[in-house]
Amino acid sequence: MLAPDVVTALTHLAAEAEPAGLLPARQQMALSLGWHIVLACFGVAFPAMIFTMHLIGIRRRDPVALGLAQRWAKVSAVLFAIGAVSGTVLSFEMGLLWPGLMGTYGDVLGLPFAFEGLAFFLEAIFLGIYLYGWGRMPPRRHVLMVLPMAVTGIAGAYCVLAVNAWMNLPVGFDVVDGEVTDVRPWAVLFNQQAFLQFAHMWVGAYMLAGFTIAGVYAVGMLRGRRDAHHRLGFMVPFVFASVAAVTQPFVGHVLGFGLDERQPAKLAAFELAETTESPSPLRLGGVLIDGEVKGAIDIPYLGSLIAMNSPDKPVPGLDTIPEEDHPPVNLTHLAFQTMVGIGTLLAAAVVWFWFQRRRGRDLLERRWFLRFAAAAGPLAVIALEAGWIATEVGRQPWIVYGVMRTPEAVGDYTASLWWLLGISTVVYTAMTVGAVVVLRSMARRWRAGEVDLPSPYAPEQAAQHSSEVGR
Repeated sequence: MLAPDVVTALTHLAAEAEPAGLLPARQQMALSLGWHIVLACFGVAFPAMIFTMHLIGIRRRDPVALGLAQRWAKVSAVLFAIGAVSGTVLSFEMGLLWPGLMGTYGDVLGLPFAFEGLAFFLEAIFLGIYLYGWGRMPPRRHVLMVLPMAVTGIAGAYCVLAVNAWMNLPVGFDVVDGEVTDVRPWAVLFNQQAFLQFAHMWVGAYMLAGFTIAGVYAVGMLRGRRDAHHRLGFMVPFVFASVAAVTQPFVGHVLGFGLDERQPAKLAAFELAETTESPSPLRLGGVLIDGEVKGAIDIPYLGSLIAMNSPDKPVPGLDTIPEEDHPPVNLTHLAFQTMVGIGTLLAAAVVWFWFQRRRGRDLLERRWFLRFAAAAGPLAVIALEAGWIATEVGRQPWIVYGVMRTPEAVGDYTASLWWLLGISTVVYTAMTVGAVVVLRSMARRWRAGEVDLPSPYAPEQAAQHSSEVGR
């Protein structure tokens, strides 16, 4: 066994061997993806909630529901606009930051990215039609314009997730004499892990969007606005979030099947398994320091049961994997447990809410629950970000698992990349502040009674309601 000072020296040598542009490229990608993914969740989940609210308004002849659907559509347009900016930035970053990846596997990944771009433009078209259609289209035809928005949002997200699933399980090409040949793009688009990884993200999007939107109305009720507008605005997204929160643990568990064979180092990091134990315990918390687990709470047998679907089958330990193939263990482990912990908390909370409601107790009358509901949105955001950290960091040191290491993919533009990271941080901060200012301004004017905010195409409110409710 190597002495600690030798290990430290080798670690420093390995770090020195990494391309100078690797760290800024990683930081830039983390910033861009972490910011954009929140908006992408609204693009995936918000249209279904708008459609449901609009349908309630038509069927019940409910002006409150119709007003909520129209407001949500305008909020969706704001989020879509800033999401378009961050999504465009990401598309450029793939080639700029990772020329080794795109230069080698661009033909392999071209089809999913092309379909994602097409889905984005179609979503924008139908969002515009829906916004413009208030008071100008028959209600039942108008509400159907939301469906293409929902479908294209889902399709675009699936294409991106298919690429990420391919990075975890590369298929659809052969390598002959160092050259990528026999590209099968449809195999990439429908690779083995794409459907499950998409399902996990899709359900997570409904959790994030549902809890966040419901939280807005929970804050309103905390401030005394307990009218039909706020209760309906809370309940519809909360129903979506409730179904998603209860479903997510099962989807995540199924997604983890076979991880010990596909990416054993990632599983070992998730479970903080420094050695192979039979049966393996479930470790809550803890960190790996100098090859020893410290600060963890071990629950016997549960690690094998959850990770391996067996009461005694061992989780492969990090000692079975070459050290150069280890991911950043502590970050991967803590991110994974943060995701699981918050997901479990939110699932338990919604089960308790609906159980109490069935017993005739309305938790919306309890301030402690409204405070929790207001916090559920940020918690869902943290869980989603933690899940992506666990997935992406846990795959390291591979950008394409088993095929290309991350240092091989990065471009060496060190000084320029640090400047780009600084500029991007300023831009994303400005967009965040701008979005908050715009949305708060819209909400303030709506509360003041400005039902139709000024726009070049805004129909008269009376004509709008008579058209929507009277048919």
